[in-house]
Amino acid sequence: MLVLRPEPAAACTARTLSARGHDAVLLPLSKAEHDIEAVRKALATPHAAIAVTSAEIARLFSTIGTDVAPRLSTRVFAVGQATADAMKAVGFHDAHAAGGDGEALAESIIAHVRVSGAPESPILYLAGKPRASGFENRLRAAGIPFRTVESYRMVALTYPPAAVASALLEPVPDAVLLYSPESARAFFGLAPLLEMPDRFAALRLLCMSPNVAAIVPERFAAQAEIATAPDEASLLALL
Repeated sequence: MLVLRPEPAAACTARTLSARGHDAVLLPLSKAEHDIEAVRKALATPHAAIAVTSAEIARLFSTIGTDVAPRLSTRVFAVGQATADAMKAVGFHDAHAAGGDGEALAESIIAHVRVSGAPESPILYLAGKPRASGFENRLRAAGIPFRTVESYRMVALTYPPAAVASALLEPVPDAVLLYSPESARAFFGLAPLLEMPDRFAALRLLCMSPNVAAIVPERFAAQAEIATAPDEASLLALL
C-alpha cells in the first residue's frame, strides 16, 4: 500500500495498515510549514469560537508554547472526530466534531448559531493552504462572521528519481491512498506514471472523496474507488 500523506500522519497510517496485515510504503509528497506567529496574533483578537478542518492545527498547537493556555476553554468546531480528539489532546476542553468536510463543519456552526444566537465576535478559522472553499463560502452565505487565518501551508517534497522508482516500481504497489486533490495531482505527475502508465494498469486508486477522484486522469479513471465518507476509516474500508 502506497501512502502519500505528510508525516507524521503517514507513519500513523502505516501502523494501522501493518496491524491489518498490509505492507505500507511511505512516499510523503508534501510537508506542513506552520505559521505560529500568525496563530498567536489571531488568538489575541476577539473570537467567538475556533474552527479547524485538519488535525495539522493540533500539531501546530503542540509546539506553540504555554502562552495559549488561557484560550484552551474556547469552543472548537472540528472536521471529523479524529481532528476533534486531536484538539482535545492538546488541551482544548470544548471540541466538537462535525461531518467529514468543510461544508459539514459550516452546517454544524450554523445549527449552533440558530440555537445560541449570532456570535458577538467572528469565528476564528485556522486554515491551511491550499484549501477548499466550501467552508468559507457556506458561512459567508449564512451571514455568520468569521476570520480566516492561514496557519500552515503545504510545501511539495521532491525525491531523487531512484527513490521514486523504488517506491513505485519495486514492486508496483497494489493500491495507493489518495487523501487530497493536491496529493493526487502530485502523484500523477511523478515520472513513472507519466512515462510508463501501463505498469500501473492494475493499481487500485483509493480516493477519500469525489473531489479527489476528479483529479484522476481519464486513462486511470476506471481504477478509482471512492470512500463512502471523507475520513480515513472509510478510505481504509475500501481495502
